[in-house]
Amino acid sequence: MSDPIRIFVTGGTFDKEYNERNGELYFKDTHLREMLGLGRSLVDVEIRTLMMVDSLVMDDEDRQVILSQCRKCPQSRIVITHGTDTMEVTARLLGHQLPDKTIILTGAMIPYAFGSSDGLFNLGSALAFAQSLPAGVYIAMNGRYFPWDNVRKNKDAGLFEELG
Repeated sequence: MSDPIRIFVTGGTFDKEYNERNGELYFKDTHLREMLGLGRSLVDVEIRTLMMVDSLVMDDEDRQVILSQCRKCPQSRIVITHGTDTMEVTARLLGHQLPDKTIILTGAMIPYAFGSSDGLFNLGSALAFAQSLPAGVYIAMNGRYFPWDNVRKNKDAGLFEELG
């Protein structure tokens, strides 16, 4: 039996909740275990929450925490849930530093708590890519994967795409 896949939770839209009183989005707890159960996942995983932040406020110190945890992680296959606005910034940092592990960053455009989120599909895709892709850092969104050095978020279209 192979090692479990490590999942690092960093926040992002994936795990946001909606405050019905003031209309704001906020963080409470990760939905990862619930999502894996709903998806009937049989993949052996270890989940660790590193932080619960919106990627727009994620800073270099936060990214160093992610890098450090990926380095120290005994597993060679890692999935990171991350906000989509700066996901490629984190992917570039990891891509330069960790070429010997298979790391998949994924997220959601709509919070899981809304019931119509793309997060469940993206999480399933990320787990599949983590098991099948060679060592490297990738972003997995909408059923596609992109190498860390050939991806950008197209904010107008609301999707990830290859550069150029």
